[in-house]
Amino acid sequence: MPTPPTRRQFLARAAILAAAAPTLPAFLAACSKPESSSGGPSLTLASPDNPVKWPIPDDNKPIADNLAPEQGATLKIYNYADYLSPQAMKSFEDKYGIKIEVSTFNDGDEAITKLRSGVDFDIYNANYTEISRLVNGGLLRPLNHTYVPNIKNVWPSFTDPWYDQGWQYSVPYTIYTTGIGWRTDQVPADIGALANPYESLWDPQYKGKTAVIDDFHTAMAMVLLKQGITDVNTSSEADLKMVGEQLQALVAATSPKVTITMYNDLPAGQMGLAQMWSGDVINAQSYLPEGTGPEILRYWFPSDGKGLVDNDMLVTLKGGKNPVLSHLFINHMLDAEVAKENFSAIGYQPPQNSITPDSLVQEEFIPENLRSAIVRPEYFDVGYRLLELDAANETAWRNVWQAFQAGGS
Repeated sequence: MPTPPTRRQFLARAAILAAAAPTLPAFLAACSKPESSSGGPSLTLASPDNPVKWPIPDDNKPIADNLAPEQGATLKIYNYADYLSPQAMKSFEDKYGIKIEVSTFNDGDEAITKLRSGVDFDIYNANYTEISRLVNGGLLRPLNHTYVPNIKNVWPSFTDPWYDQGWQYSVPYTIYTTGIGWRTDQVPADIGALANPYESLWDPQYKGKTAVIDDFHTAMAMVLLKQGITDVNTSSEADLKMVGEQLQALVAATSPKVTITMYNDLPAGQMGLAQMWSGDVINAQSYLPEGTGPEILRYWFPSDGKGLVDNDMLVTLKGGKNPVLSHLFINHMLDAEVAKENFSAIGYQPPQNSITPDSLVQEEFIPENLRSAIVRPEYFDVGYRLLELDAANETAWRNVWQAFQAGGS
């Protein structure tokens, strides 16, 4: 079977790009408020403890009610590769007699830099950790909620998320957890039954069979959780020093592959044990060799929800030429049936009220042995969120990651 990239295949080049290009710190400074109390620039950063309702400026009001869709248009979507169902796009094109054009990017840093250059994309697939840069940079168009009645289909928490209270600029797209996936024929132990499943990636018996996600924040946060530290956005110098030491110990113990192709490599047997996103282990079913069933796949995420849980979102862009169609497309993707079909195509779950663990298993959408990959609403109440880091802390994190990559990955 061919191995096309998923939405996350290009995600983790951010560390390398940030080291090579000074645009991110410059952009953070440009988006900052003029002065903080300490005399330097400050950037409003949303978090569960600091929910933000972003302002809607007078020169960027939502579009008016009851406008007709743009005719004969080309709706331009800026997205990760293979992170949107072709069938979902086709049905929208047919309904409105328009064309959809998808442009792709490698990671969020690259995307935001390009958005600042004045492109006319209509819709952007963003992560919530980018919203302060997007809003403060004047890149987003606020939403007129009258065009998006299908918001009623999503989990109520996403109609007032802490990163965008009142969903003034965003709607949820996908949700996912980060855990550990394995093949039972290569890893006979029940990883989920271990006292500390994260430690399995440091177990020398799996040397040459393991992998960690090639994303600095995600992989380093796993180390923190392994060590019992739940502040996955820490600015502690001691914590980051410990993470660096643990990463070097990881290299010595198991020589893990640092990648984001677990969705293919695990079912292909190239590895037996990997840090994984839940969407990728669901995708892995499609990449199993002929004659090998999904029953060999397993996924562990803490049953109490106290692990990494995240979400992506859809936003409309101020520079887009089709604001009405943009709203209608977002509403289209929130339709229950369209969202479920999109889930089937990309492997990443939408936060739809109609999707429950029992329904997905009963409909044989997901096998019982991968039930743990289904994201539950309560995870967003108790799980740990990767947050946008201030510029100094992000540099410190990236320095640790780059030392790990240079030293043995």
